[in-house]
Amino acid sequence: MDFISSNFETFVFYAFAALIVFAALRVITARNPVHAVLFLVLAFISSAGIWMLLEAEFLAITLVLVYVGAVMVLFLFVVMMLDIDLVQLREGFWRWFPFGVVLAAIMVFEMVWVLGNRRISETGAQLAKHAANYSNTKELGRLIYTDYVYPFEIAAVILLVAMVAAIALTLRRRKDAKSQVVSEQVAVKKADRLRVVAMQSERKE
Repeated sequence: MDFISSNFETFVFYAFAALIVFAALRVITARNPVHAVLFLVLAFISSAGIWMLLEAEFLAITLVLVYVGAVMVLFLFVVMMLDIDLVQLREGFWRWFPFGVVLAAIMVFEMVWVLGNRRISETGAQLAKHAANYSNTKELGRLIYTDYVYPFEIAAVILLVAMVAAIALTLRRRKDAKSQVVSEQVAVKKADRLRVVAMQSERKE
């Protein structure tokens, strides 16, 4: 049974990996931007499946809910609303194609070196099996708030500063900008806005 289970997990892993590679290739080769976004959603869902195989359920659910359910839906709406000039986007494709090939070759070399390194591959060859009552969320929270509490707090402060800076940069006051004064609108009276003018009527014969 262990042999069959191991072979099934291996098959599922390679199936998800093949889906990720296929979806990633279609993201950069699809002519329609909407189709590219949908293929990126497929890549995220396949990545979540691999996280599930690694018994990292919290990261898998977070990947689906945050990236697929929120970020990618926002990207999809933005892409559908924008009028993207596909001809202009493809103008510099062949100019940057050699650089992309070199970069891809470097990444493939790094992956082959990592997977082929005996010392690195032997450290993660055997995945530890946990008990039925094991909670990935509980273990992750315990590590974050004990061993990594200071890096976690520093990252939170950095993100907060970045968010405040982004809001401050986008909400700069301009001289030609018009704004409403709520206090003046609330204190206004009928006599300040309305004036009744008496006019004589004219009768035509």
